[in-house]
This record gives sequence, structure tokens and C-alpha cells, in this order.
Amino acid sequence: MPVISLPDVEWIDLVGPMEGVEMVAWDMVGEPPRGDEIAFVVPPYFASTEWERLRLLPGLRVVQLLTAGYDNVLSALPAGVQLANAAGVHDASTAELAVTLTLSSLRGIPEFVAAQGRSQWLPLGLRSSLADKKVLILGYGGIGAAIARRLSGFEVSLTAVAPRARVGDELVDRVHGVDELPALLPEHDVVIVIVPLSDATTGLVGRDFLASMRDGALLVNVSRGKVVDTQALLEATSTGRIRAALDVTDPEPLPVDHPLWQAPGVLISPHVGGVSSAFVPRAVALLREQIAAFAGGRPLRNVVNAG
Repeated sequence: MPVISLPDVEWIDLVGPMEGVEMVAWDMVGEPPRGDEIAFVVPPYFASTEWERLRLLPGLRVVQLLTAGYDNVLSALPAGVQLANAAGVHDASTAELAVTLTLSSLRGIPEFVAAQGRSQWLPLGLRSSLADKKVLILGYGGIGAAIARRLSGFEVSLTAVAPRARVGDELVDRVHGVDELPALLPEHDVVIVIVPLSDATTGLVGRDFLASMRDGALLVNVSRGKVVDTQALLEATSTGRIRAALDVTDPEPLPVDHPLWQAPGVLISPHVGGVSSAFVPRAVALLREQIAAFAGGRPLRNVVNAG
């Protein structure tokens, strides 16, 4: 009977008993219980994981992440081990935050919060609305489509961009290729970035990208901090030419004395895109499906490294 490790007893209770497998709790910090027998590992979601400890498991065959991102795991993955991510689990949470950051920045919510702390009633002023804006979503996978679905009710014009051009869906007429960005960026008021971190996307949002954005445009990053060149962003926001709403930064966590905290027109949340009440039920459903497939000898979903 294969042994499955879950981060703690609470996760074991959430997943519940499943036929054909045995579950043990392992947070990947201490010594693994039944280390010689563990074949399927679910690492912790919140904690800083010591990935090299995967090499303590001679019978390991699958690592199932609770995150969509996996760039930090690949270098420590033992040979012959499958890696699956949690694609789909964070779509709702991250899409909600992308829309929240967009609306908050456009409507001046950070200023209102700061004024409330001073017990100050701000004078009436015209604020930007999301309605009638042209919104570009860079990274049109599951989360990108979830963002588009939520934005479709806001009376916006949507443009989707992916690595390669393809036909559209019920939300967008077509999906543009990333090579079209130089022509697309100057035409849009809001650019939402939701791409995976890779060699191709590291620093993608750099000086040329930011210079191509129209004056007064808003950049929303809910992907990875290293996708955006922080120094280039500081230069672009320092003049007030563009604004930014960031759930991720480079470096991260952002040091207390980092100039990005004080950059004009920049709203920062502490990488909480996937952390909401929507996460747990979707994660549990995925784990049950994946564990059942593994126990039954069937292919897994979301395999990002076939081992």
C-alpha cells in the first residue's frame, strides 16, 4: 500500500481516508516518518520548504505541490520523480485579487485608507473608473482566463496575450502572441501580468516594456516578482507616468527600507494572491483526485516535470 505524506494532521483530516493508500504527516522539516516507504509527497503551502529533504525518500515517485509556481523546486527534484503543480486551485483567489488591486488603485482606495487613519475627510475629486478601460492580460492560462471572466462584467475592452497567438474563446476574440506586445501596450490603460517565472519571463517587464505603456496606465503584477525589473519600475513610477499594483516584488519579502514602499502610485500587497478561503476546498479536491489516480495507476493531472 503506497504511503502518502501530507503537511500535517489537519490536511490528513481534510483529505479524509482514501482506499488503497496510507497517509502520514510530514512538514519536510523533521525526519520523515516511514521515509523508506513514502512514495507521494505533498509539501507544505505556507512554510519555507527544505526541498533537498526530498532526497531522503528512496521510494519517492511523485511530488504534488499546493502552488501553481514550481520554479523553486525543479533544481532539488530527484531524478525519476514526477512533479505536479496546483494549476486551477488558485484561479479564483488570484483572479479576485487582481481585480481588487486594479479597482483599488484606480479608485484611490490607498489614499482613502491613509486619510481614514488621519481622521481626514478628503475633498471630492474625479477618480478613474474601470469601466471603459482597455485591459491587457499578459499570460492567458487558467488564471488569466479567470481574471478575464471576472472583468467581463465591468464594461471593459479585454485583450489577451500568451506566448503564441491562437484562437480566442467566449471571453476574447483572439489571443495575441507575446511578440505583439510592443504594438499592444501603448493602446491599453491597464496591464495585468500573470505569467509563470522562467528564463523567458524574468525581467520581461523592463524599461522598454514600461516605456511602451501609455501615460497614466496601471501595471498589475500577480505573477512573480522577478518578472518585473524593479529598478525600471521605480524609474517609471517616480515621475508619476505610470502606476503599479503589486502582489509580488523583487526582492521578496520587500525590505523595510526599500524605495518601492514609498514609490508614488504604487500599491503593494504581501503575495497573498492564492491565500483565501477559496484555496482549501479546491486544494482538497485536487489532492483527492491525484491520490486516487496514483493509487489506481492512472496518469496524474498538472504534471510539469515527468521525471
